[in-house]
Amino acid sequence: MALGRLLTGHGGERADGALITQARLYELGSRIGFVTRGRRYRELVRRSGAQPGDRVLDVGCGTGYLAGLAAHAVAPGGSVLGVDASEAMVKYARGVAGTPSCRFEAGTAQALPCGDAEFDVVLSSLMLHHVPDAGQPAALREMHRVLRPGGRLLLADFRPPTSRVMRRLVGALTGPRMLDAPDRRLVGLVRDTGFTVDDEGTLGILHYVSATA
Repeated sequence: MALGRLLTGHGGERADGALITQARLYELGSRIGFVTRGRRYRELVRRSGAQPGDRVLDVGCGTGYLAGLAAHAVAPGGSVLGVDASEAMVKYARGVAGTPSCRFEAGTAQALPCGDAEFDVVLSSLMLHHVPDAGQPAALREMHRVLRPGGRLLLADFRPPTSRVMRRLVGALTGPRMLDAPDRRLVGLVRDTGFTVDDEGTLGILHYVSATA
């Protein structure tokens, strides 16, 4: 996952990526600001269709929280690989969630360090809006590449609040990018990459899309 100074290009398009380097602070903020994270993330894993024995990839794994939940869902016999562009996040995730069946590696969504058709399930939550707009189709193509035929994708991103007060608060804390409704881009990006969309919906501040390769 990425966070930091947000730069935009013409028309409000995101022209850069930004990296989270303060893993402990990020994790603390997630616990405070996303108090129902456990229930919602377990639901994301459930809706991904991850089953015992599956090979799962978590793109933009951050501190490893979602990857750890996925590891429980695919046990026994399954495995999870979490990939994040931030070395600091990968190091933190290895310390708190790393096990023989749940590994973490540094890498970008646009060039995943994985083989073709290597996974049964790809998960990604609150990552895509940190990828530059021009790079988002490449990230989806990589997710499609590493999934086996018939493999499943569960993609989730931030759903901006409707309350004027909350929108002002979110804008002040994160910058205007988070108010650009990144959730509205999900279905189009997924379909344009060749996935078949199976379902979409909301879970609190998250909007998710599930699809089949």
